[in-house]
Parts: sequence; C-alpha cells; structure tokens
Amino acid sequence: MNPTQLKGHLSMLIANLLWGSMAPSSKLILNSEFITPISLTTFRMLGAAVVFWIASFFCKHEKVPSRDLIALFFAALFGIVINQGMYIFGVSLTSPIDATIVATSTPIITMIIAAFYLKEPVTGKKILGIFVGAVGALTLILGGHQAVSGGGSNIWGDLCCLTAQCSFSVYVVVYKGLISRYSPVTLMKWMFTYSAICVIPFSFSSISSIDYLHMPPTIYFNLGVVVLGGTFLAYLLVPIGQKILRPTVMVMYNYVQPIIASLITILIGLDTFGIFKCIAIVLVFTGVYIVTKSKSKADLEAQKKK
Repeated sequence: MNPTQLKGHLSMLIANLLWGSMAPSSKLILNSEFITPISLTTFRMLGAAVVFWIASFFCKHEKVPSRDLIALFFAALFGIVINQGMYIFGVSLTSPIDATIVATSTPIITMIIAAFYLKEPVTGKKILGIFVGAVGALTLILGGHQAVSGGGSNIWGDLCCLTAQCSFSVYVVVYKGLISRYSPVTLMKWMFTYSAICVIPFSFSSISSIDYLHMPPTIYFNLGVVVLGGTFLAYLLVPIGQKILRPTVMVMYNYVQPIIASLITILIGLDTFGIFKCIAIVLVFTGVYIVTKSKSKADLEAQKKK
C-alpha cells in the first residue's frame, strides 16, 4: 500500500471511529429532554460551519465558481442535511447500537447506486453480498417490534437511520468528482453553511426555547463531542478518503462504528448487547465483506485487456 492509499484508509478509519463514539453522546443529549432532535441537528450544522469558516482563515484561499457553489448546495442536501437530520431523528427513536449497525449497510447501498450511476458491473459476488447484508439490516429493523419502550430499538428509528445511509451513499457516488477539486476545509465550510441555512428556519423556535442556564455540564460536554468530534473532525477527514479511495472501499469502514458504539454504550450502561444484535452484525459484516471483495469495473476491464 503506497502512502497516498494509506492516508485515505486512515482518514476513513478515524472518521468512523469518531462517528461511532458520537452515537452514545447523541443519545444522552436527546434523553436529557433539554435538546430536541432538530435542535441537535442544527447545533451540528451551525457549529461545524462556524469552525470550518474559522479554519478557512488559516488555509490557502480557494475561489469556487458559481456553478460549483450550486453543486455544493445539492451535495450538502444529500451528504449533510438529509443524512444528519434523519440520523439524529433515528437515534432519538432507537438505540445507539442499532443505529450504528444499520450504518454498516452503507457499502451495500453504495454498490447499488454505483451500479446505476457509474455503470459498475453487478457480479454474482456483489448480488450475494447485497442479499446477505440486506438480510442483516432487515433482521435488525424488523426486530425493533420486539423491543420494549425506552432504551430499546424502534422500527421507525431504524428506518430513519437507513434513509440517512442511503442519502450519504448518493453523496459519496455522485459528488466524488466535485469533491476532488477542492480542499476539505473549502468544501465543508460551504456545505455546512448551506446546511445550516436549510435547517434553521425549521428549528428556530425549538432552539430559542432551550433553557441554556439550567442545562447540566454533561450536556454541554456531549454537545462538544458531537459538534467538534463527530462533525468537524470527521467531515474534515471524509473528503480526503473520498478523493483517494473508491466509493465502496471508502464506506466499508462503517463497520468500525458498531464496535465503538457497542463498547461505549455497554460501559456506560445505556444499552445491552445480546445474541439478536450479534446475529445482525454477523450478517451485515458478511455482506459488506463479500461486496467489497468483488471486482470493480476497472478490474474487469483490466482483466479483459490481459
């Protein structure tokens, strides 16, 4: 593996470590009843936009033409607004472990979108991987009916998390070329600015009604984890991996999220890890492994030339 490839792999590994550790923090914030899902989503977008703009003053200025600014708006819709919005609502309805297990279906969803948009071949191995992974995701989602109210899973929460992953897959595949033209700070300062503009009109009343003076310090701490760790740092690394790695290889690192989330939530007593979740993880991981081991369009073309 050359240094450039290693950089891409490390970027996605660290980003997914941050996302995995963010899920329990998000759940603790929402369980406090001080902050609603839409408010937390706004804090993520607005907070990240501010930090990225501050960071841009210490980086080389890049001029972005109006055509690309428009494209970045739609990239923000798929990569941030829908992705983060549906994810936060999903976490508020389901458990952190379930939310991150659903996130591991992203490589499978990405392969399907790439087949239509990039004309990537659908081989037998890919079909098998998609089937196995889908069974794992459906097992988790349908199992939400059996959970008790409170800290257990919920089918609507799982479906919201699944929608978030579909949106992110569209962003990864469709906007790879756009992302390759600019630095991560330039990209994200515009994308998070657009995202904040989109969500603030719907969340203003919720944010203005928060009792900031009486919020416990733990809520502020977990907000810092979500905004700085799970948003700013993670999205600073994502464009690096997106430029270097193929979409399917990039999103395969989602498998790190349930491992980290499981360890954290079990340690703090927020969730349990039973045989049902183990079966779902094994099925999804198996599907992801099969799909990512299949040949790409470039691999098949090179094989034909030989």
